[in-house]
Amino acid sequence: MNFDLPESTRVLSKKLLAFMEAHVYPNEAAYAESLAEAEDPWQTPPLMEDLKQRAREEGLWNLFMPGTKFGAGLSNLEYAPLAEIMGRVPWAPEIFNCSAPDTGNMGVLADYGTPEQQERWLQPLLEGRIRSGFAMTEPAVASSDATNVETAMIRDGDDYVINGRKWFTSGAMNRHCRILIVMGKTDPDNPNRHLQQSMILVPMDTPGVRVLRPLSSFGYLDPPEGHAEIDFDNVRVPADNLLLGEGRGFEIAQGRLGPGRIHHCMRLIGCAQRALELTCHRAENRSTFGRKLSQHQSVREHLARMFCAIEQARLLTFKAADRMDRQGNKAARDLIAAIKIVAPSMACDVIDRAIQIHGGAGVTGDFPLAFAYNYARTIRLADGPDEVHMMQLGRDLARRLSSASASGRV
Repeated sequence: MNFDLPESTRVLSKKLLAFMEAHVYPNEAAYAESLAEAEDPWQTPPLMEDLKQRAREEGLWNLFMPGTKFGAGLSNLEYAPLAEIMGRVPWAPEIFNCSAPDTGNMGVLADYGTPEQQERWLQPLLEGRIRSGFAMTEPAVASSDATNVETAMIRDGDDYVINGRKWFTSGAMNRHCRILIVMGKTDPDNPNRHLQQSMILVPMDTPGVRVLRPLSSFGYLDPPEGHAEIDFDNVRVPADNLLLGEGRGFEIAQGRLGPGRIHHCMRLIGCAQRALELTCHRAENRSTFGRKLSQHQSVREHLARMFCAIEQARLLTFKAADRMDRQGNKAARDLIAAIKIVAPSMACDVIDRAIQIHGGAGVTGDFPLAFAYNYARTIRLADGPDEVHMMQLGRDLARRLSSASASGRV
């Protein structure tokens, strides 16, 4: 495998690194303060809007979108180091219009949306004029098995009527969120459980859409995007808002979640790498018992293990991205599952070690480690928990490798 990147990507990497050094790291404290002091924490701070405008002017915009029709035309492998750089600060991807859930939603609209849907919703998302949300998980059922989703979508003439409750609807608290992609059941009696579901576009201002509360994780509300619990009470939307067709919800979900999962892993590698760098600086500049922290054997072992874990995850991410580019998402599903298992757990471990070496300061807001840990731990559940990916990967491996062994190939 050759992971040498083209000159165009190296140029973008240098520009992105320079942007982070000049405009993002110096504003971390100011951004946190603006959210803490805001009368409305769900309103995007002016600082973010200023940074987004600067990023657009520098050509650092929509880097995630493959193809040149809607994005920068980068492959998954070419995008990987850029997502890693952005991921060093969890809120930074929005600056470049590369943050979840908008990236996944834009991908869905680009791949499955009608021209009318693309004009109404995709274009303003690409321009950064609106935000979006993704509503799949439900509080009343174990949503790790997405066939459990119960939200009803019943055809009534030229409309669908939606009833149900969603939670962890990412992005929905933001005041600029204008559109939700909602997954529900249009054919609950279909004997094929994977053909019961559909996805539909629901504008946030539709009567019957009621945001009940923002959900916190480890005490973080994650403003200004947030994760909402939403009640859908006789929500009526035009049938033209359906994506791809009835019973195609799982198909869309798989097309959306494959790239989404690896994007999270790319960003988490950036989080972990920054945690390592901060820890190395801390270890060289703090002393205990008459020696630098970096001179203690236990600290050196922590640093070495952190480095090894990050490198292993980075290489697996590159391999998965490369296969996605060469053979498609379906052919790369085993590697996508593997990196989704590996990267969040790696980031949790690396950041936890970083916190330990930082001492009490590591769990405060003076360093970005506590918030980064919250992000990493949450992603062990988002886009499918570890156990689901291990179950599916183990099943596929058993079938494939058992067949290969029986035929004498191994």
